[in-house]
Amino acid sequence: MALPPKLQAALDLLRAMPKELKTQVLLDYAKKVPTPPKEVELERVHECQTPFFLKAWVEEGRVRLHFFVPDEAPTVKAFAGLLKEGLEGEPPEAVLAVPPGFYRGAGLEDLLTPLRLRGLEAALLRLQEQVRKSL
Repeated sequence: MALPPKLQAALDLLRAMPKELKTQVLLDYAKKVPTPPKEVELERVHECQTPFFLKAWVEEGRVRLHFFVPDEAPTVKAFAGLLKEGLEGEPPEAVLAVPPGFYRGAGLEDLLTPLRLRGLEAALLRLQEQVRKSL
Protein backbone atom coordinates (compact mmCIF):
# COMPACT_ATOMS: atom_id res chain seq x y z
CA MET A 1 0.00 0.00 0.00
CA ALA A 2 1.20 3.50 -0.78
CA LEU A 3 2.01 6.01 1.94
CA PRO A 4 -0.62 8.62 2.79
CA PRO A 5 -0.32 11.44 0.22
CA LYS A 6 0.84 14.15 2.66
CA LEU A 7 3.51 11.89 4.14
CA GLN A 8 4.67 10.87 0.67
CA ALA A 9 4.82 14.52 -0.41
CA ALA A 10 6.93 15.44 2.64
CA LEU A 11 9.35 12.58 1.94
CA ASP A 12 9.54 13.47 -1.75
CA LEU A 13 10.40 17.05 -0.81
CA LEU A 14 13.17 15.88 1.53
CA ARG A 15 14.47 13.41 -1.06
CA ALA A 16 14.77 16.17 -3.68
CA MET A 17 16.74 18.57 -1.46
CA PRO A 18 20.46 18.84 -0.95
CA LYS A 19 21.65 17.61 2.43
CA GLU A 20 22.26 21.09 3.82
CA LEU A 21 18.63 22.14 3.20
CA LYS A 22 17.11 18.97 4.68
CA THR A 23 18.13 20.02 8.18
CA GLN A 24 16.34 23.35 7.77
CA VAL A 25 13.20 21.65 6.49
CA LEU A 26 13.24 19.29 9.46
CA LEU A 27 13.54 22.25 11.82
CA ASP A 28 10.56 23.83 10.07
CA TYR A 29 8.54 20.68 10.85
CA ALA A 30 9.56 21.02 14.50
CA LYS A 31 8.08 24.54 14.57
CA LYS A 32 4.71 23.18 13.36
CA VAL A 33 4.09 21.03 16.43
CA PRO A 34 1.55 22.84 18.60
CA THR A 35 1.50 22.38 22.35
CA PRO A 36 -1.27 19.92 23.19
CA PRO A 37 -4.17 21.02 25.38
CA LYS A 38 -3.55 20.37 29.09
CA GLU A 39 -6.48 17.94 29.29
CA VAL A 40 -4.99 15.56 26.71
CA GLU A 41 -3.31 12.58 28.34
CA LEU A 42 -0.13 11.79 26.44
CA GLU A 43 1.84 8.54 26.48
CA ARG A 44 5.61 8.53 26.61
CA VAL A 45 7.57 6.69 23.92
CA HIS A 46 10.12 5.08 26.22
CA GLU A 47 12.28 3.83 23.36
CA CYS A 48 13.25 7.44 22.61
CA GLN A 49 16.10 8.82 24.71
CA THR A 50 14.62 12.29 24.40
CA PRO A 51 11.24 12.79 26.09
CA PHE A 52 8.67 12.12 23.35
CA PHE A 53 4.98 12.02 24.21
CA LEU A 54 2.03 11.38 21.94
CA LYS A 55 -1.67 10.75 21.77
CA ALA A 56 -3.36 9.25 18.72
CA TRP A 57 -7.02 8.42 18.33
CA VAL A 58 -9.70 8.04 15.68
CA GLU A 59 -12.49 10.57 15.51
CA GLU A 60 -15.15 10.52 12.80
CA GLY A 61 -13.09 8.07 10.76
CA ARG A 62 -9.91 10.17 10.83
CA VAL A 63 -6.72 9.95 12.87
CA ARG A 64 -6.09 12.80 15.27
CA LEU A 65 -2.69 13.45 16.83
CA HIS A 66 -1.07 15.38 19.64
CA PHE A 67 2.64 15.41 20.42
CA PHE A 68 4.91 16.92 23.01
CA VAL A 69 8.68 17.07 22.61
CA PRO A 70 10.76 19.69 24.43
CA ASP A 71 11.99 22.60 22.33
CA GLU A 72 15.53 21.69 23.39
CA ALA A 73 15.26 18.61 21.12
CA PRO A 74 14.50 20.14 17.70
CA THR A 75 15.50 17.07 15.68
CA VAL A 76 13.22 14.80 17.67
CA LYS A 77 10.47 17.41 17.59
CA ALA A 78 10.90 17.45 13.80
CA PHE A 79 9.92 13.75 13.78
CA ALA A 80 6.72 14.67 15.58
CA GLY A 81 6.11 17.43 13.04
CA LEU A 82 6.71 15.07 10.13
CA LEU A 83 4.30 12.51 11.58
CA LYS A 84 1.69 15.19 12.28
CA GLU A 85 2.03 16.69 8.81
CA GLY A 86 1.86 13.32 7.11
CA LEU A 87 -0.72 11.43 9.16
CA GLU A 88 -3.14 13.91 10.79
CA GLY A 89 -6.61 13.52 9.32
CA GLU A 90 -5.85 10.32 7.43
CA PRO A 91 -8.11 7.25 7.66
CA PRO A 92 -6.89 4.77 10.28
CA GLU A 93 -6.25 2.07 7.67
CA ALA A 94 -3.77 4.34 5.88
CA VAL A 95 -1.95 5.18 9.11
CA LEU A 96 -1.79 1.54 10.19
CA ALA A 97 -0.31 0.57 6.82
CA VAL A 98 2.72 2.88 7.14
CA PRO A 99 5.82 0.67 7.53
CA PRO A 100 8.30 1.49 10.35
CA GLY A 101 11.07 2.39 7.88
CA PHE A 102 8.84 4.70 5.84
CA TYR A 103 11.55 7.40 5.82
CA ARG A 104 14.18 5.28 4.04
CA GLY A 105 15.32 6.80 0.79
CA ALA A 106 14.44 10.36 1.78
CA GLY A 107 18.00 11.05 2.93
CA LEU A 108 17.31 11.13 6.65
CA GLU A 109 19.82 8.31 7.11
CA ASP A 110 22.53 10.78 6.05
CA LEU A 111 21.50 13.34 8.68
CA LEU A 112 20.47 11.32 11.70
CA THR A 113 22.03 8.59 13.76
CA PRO A 114 20.57 5.08 13.70
CA LEU A 115 19.52 5.62 17.32
CA ARG A 116 17.43 8.66 16.36
CA LEU A 117 15.89 6.78 13.43
CA ARG A 118 14.94 3.87 15.72
CA GLY A 119 13.24 6.44 17.94
CA LEU A 120 11.20 7.65 14.97
CA GLU A 121 10.18 4.08 14.22
CA ALA A 122 9.22 3.52 17.86
CA ALA A 123 7.08 6.67 17.84
CA LEU A 124 5.27 5.50 14.71
CA LEU A 125 4.67 2.05 16.20
CA ARG A 126 3.29 3.57 19.43
CA LEU A 127 1.08 5.91 17.41
CA GLN A 128 -0.25 2.94 15.40
CA GLU A 129 -0.88 0.97 18.59
CA GLN A 130 -2.97 3.84 19.97
CA VAL A 131 -4.91 4.10 16.69
CA ARG A 132 -5.69 0.35 16.82
CA LYS A 133 -6.91 0.63 20.40
CA SER A 134 -9.23 3.51 19.54
CA LEU A 135 -11.01 1.66 16.73
